[in-house]
Order: sequence, then structure tokens, then C-alpha cells
Amino acid sequence: MRVFRKRLVEAHWLQVTVGTLAAFYLRLVRYTTRFTVDPPDIYERIKGDYPMIVTMWHGQHFLMPFIKRAEHRVKVLISRHRDGAVNAIAAERLGVEAIRGSGDHQGRFDRKGGVGAFLTMVNALKEGYVVALTADVPKVSRVAGLGIVMLARRTGRPIYPVAIATSRRLELNNWDRSAVNLPFGRGAVVAGSPIHVPADTTDDQLEVYRQRVEDALNHVTEQAYATVDGSGRSTEGDTRRSFQAKTVCTKKDSV
Repeated sequence: MRVFRKRLVEAHWLQVTVGTLAAFYLRLVRYTTRFTVDPPDIYERIKGDYPMIVTMWHGQHFLMPFIKRAEHRVKVLISRHRDGAVNAIAAERLGVEAIRGSGDHQGRFDRKGGVGAFLTMVNALKEGYVVALTADVPKVSRVAGLGIVMLARRTGRPIYPVAIATSRRLELNNWDRSAVNLPFGRGAVVAGSPIHVPADTTDDQLEVYRQRVEDALNHVTEQAYATVDGSGRSTEGDTRRSFQAKTVCTKKDSV
């Protein structure tokens, strides 16, 4: 029976079905949630830094495909685990290409099984793709790994920490504290300042930038949840504008 269940879970037709349904559900959440963006001019700000590395915490990433614009070409790093196959299908249904691979338990992509994925991300950035990936060390929540800062050092591209939160959600008691976003609520997209890792940064100095990424992600995540839960205010205050309204007005530019 265990072998049968494993074969069923790994069946391609089932993965495609679940991935397609997941994409449909995420679209439902996206278009029934009223979003604000902080800072409101983030799309204008990033033009000079394109393409960039976008990072978020694992378990808080489900709605990330919807922050892209039509002119943005995006690839996302997804693990090779069988659950990753479903995530990859859902991402592709939402207009984001998948890079399959993962780092080791120090969050490095340049060794173990992640060498190919690391080089693929390097090449994607050279080709003008935005590369998105979670920053967590595998199976260690809210601790940024070294892989993302090594990618920034290698390519010279800035890291943008981003968080998305919704007022209606299910918070799971798993390793990454996943938030399953629910429809018909309020949402917030918060982006931090870019983090640049100089090409001459030594391996010993990488820890400084790794900590900056971790601190920045914690900050934007706290800010996003404070916004939707009413426990705080965005730094942009009342100047924030509606993400939903902007998307409706420029529907051709949204996923």
C-alpha cells in the first residue's frame, strides 16, 4: 500500500492536475483580495536594477507570481522533491518558468546537488530574467542561507527582499510556518531596499550580507503582516495605492 501511494503521488497526471488546480485557486485569491503595495512606486524604482534577484521566506511565497508585470521574464528556483513538481507546474501555469534544484543545509547552491541550479540561475540573470527564490536554509525556517548572497556576488545583481501577506489565511504548524492565503480579504506587498554584494566580497565577509538579507526579510514580513492585520502602519502611510486597482487599470500588464 505504501508503494502504491508513493507511485500515485509521483504520477505525472496527478501532479499536473494538482498543480493546475493550485494555480486556479491562487488566481481566485489574487483577484478577490484588495492589495496595497509598499513602496507604491516600487516598479519605477526597480527599472534601473533590472534584472534582479527577488527573495522571500519559504511558506510565504504562494502569491509571488502575481507581482510580476507582463514585461518581466521570471524564473523561480523550486526543489527537486516530488512536492516541487506540483509547485513547478503551478508556477508555469502562472507565467513563471521553473529552475529545479536546491541548496545544502548551509543554504549554498554551489555544491552538493545544486551546482547545476546555481549555474542556471547565473545564466538566467545574464539573459535578462528576474530570478526568484526563497532564502531559507532547507528545513530551517527564517534563517537565510549563503546561496543567495553568493549568487548576487557572482552576477552583480541586487537582491530585493519581498513579503506578501493577506488578512485571511490559514497558518500551518509546519517547519516553514506556511501561510495558506484565503480569498476575499486584504493583502499587502512590501519590498525592501536592494542589497548589493560586491564582486570582491570574500567568503568570510559573506556572513555580513547573509545577515542583511535575513534582517531585511524579517522586516518586510513583519511590515506586511502589520499592514493586513491592522497592528501597524506601512512606512509609506496613506500614500500607498491599491495593488488591485492598479492591476485592473493595467490588466494587460498583469499575469
